[in-house]
Amino acid sequence: MNSLSDTITDHMKTAMRERNKVVLNTLRALKSAITNAAIDKAGAGTELPENEVINIIRKQIKQRQDSIEQFEKANRAELAENEKQEIIILETYLPTPLTDEEIVAAVDSAIAEAGAASKKDMGQVMKILQQKTGGRADGKKLSQEVMKRLS
Repeated sequence: MNSLSDTITDHMKTAMRERNKVVLNTLRALKSAITNAAIDKAGAGTELPENEVINIIRKQIKQRQDSIEQFEKANRAELAENEKQEIIILETYLPTPLTDEEIVAAVDSAIAEAGAASKKDMGQVMKILQQKTGGRADGKKLSQEVMKRLS
């Protein structure tokens, strides 16, 4: 089975052959971020686990969302549109997100598992949730759901 990193490399090669600059530039930036994270972690030639690659993709998406906000404030619609296209490309590499019902069930399960009773237990609950969801849910959405439950 190909790793996510290998898949990204293959898609990058395809984008080169097709001369698709938007996809190519997006995947080059992603591949560079993955390589830099691997070097930071354990040196050159290190293969990152799938969940870490997914976290890097999420960071890349977040960076682009922040850029869109800045470009829209500066009335640079063409640059914002380019960032939106890049987000769509990056999202194809993320696992299928959990539905709202699955998130609620995971939160309830994590709260029960942690024996959480108040907001001070949120760290424990979030740690369990991150393991249970495996990168299939946005951390911000998870924490909001936990906050609703713990009061």
